[in-house]
Amino acid sequence: MAKSQAEMLESMKAGLEAKTGRPLEHWVKRVQDSGLEKHGEQLNMLKAEGLGHGHANLVCQAAKGRFEADEDDLLAAQYAGKEGLKPIYEALEAYAKSLGQDVDIAPRKTSVAFRRSKNFAVVTAATKSRLDLGLNLKGETGTLRLIEEKPGGMCTHKIKLQAAGEVDDEVKAWMKAAYERA
Repeated sequence: MAKSQAEMLESMKAGLEAKTGRPLEHWVKRVQDSGLEKHGEQLNMLKAEGLGHGHANLVCQAAKGRFEADEDDLLAAQYAGKEGLKPIYEALEAYAKSLGQDVDIAPRKTSVAFRRSKNFAVVTAATKSRLDLGLNLKGETGTLRLIEEKPGGMCTHKIKLQAAGEVDDEVKAWMKAAYERA
């Protein structure tokens, strides 16, 4: 069963302290005191001090306050001024949860990831009238509705949705396929 986002964060924190002998808070203060503004510069500084990329990225995100945001607040902010899209999101979330007890719903600043052992779908309020459902369906041939994305991203395909009724059997089948591959 996949770890929750909170469990993964705690595991990363414990690993950072085990590797360096210092807690996350030490490294966050180090970044904040450095005066470096750009993410890449902060990463390079931490890597020069012996941190691997994953731990350095964790520290940079924590220094930005990324882990202090409440999930409900993140979700509310995404749909502020886009309230008409919320029923679409709710239909997608309900279906994702029905796929299995191992589904984790992980709101972020601009999207919500549906994950299992890895992300299988990402929901983004793309415009005031459209929600995009990104899916990880590597190797799947695109259609007019299941749009292939540029190579290299987590989401290999995208579906544009403008109403909750568009979360139909076809969309659910693609979500299930992505879930099963995760």
